[in-house]
Amino acid sequence: MATSSPIRIDDDVHASAKLMASVMSRSTAQQVAHWARIGRELETSQSVSQQAIAQVLEGEASYDGLNAKEQAVVRAEWVEHMKQRREALDLAAEFIAAGRSFVELDEDGNIVEHARTDDQSTAV
Repeated sequence: MATSSPIRIDDDVHASAKLMASVMSRSTAQQVAHWARIGRELETSQSVSQQAIAQVLEGEASYDGLNAKEQAVVRAEWVEHMKQRREALDLAAEFIAAGRSFVELDEDGNIVEHARTDDQSTAV
């Protein structure tokens, strides 16, 4: 009998697994486990060169030179990298520190203008 261990996964991965699980007649946990097995097989596959993938990710080789499986691994790495970069951004703090005005949407979708010389925000 298989045992399970609790793990934390990102909300977007959980939502995607839940959606795909319903399509594939699996539980969410079974879907995540299925994807993990696929990832494991890709990483250990003879048809996937980890060195070639690393070279592309380091900017030393062309993405077009990879096979379809290798390209899939690179795309997944790029998605994760971009997600981490977006989460690290604090453009509001950068604009405020630079004394620049900026506009954004509040939680209700209203436009909020942050004035250049004023710490006050005004809804438009």
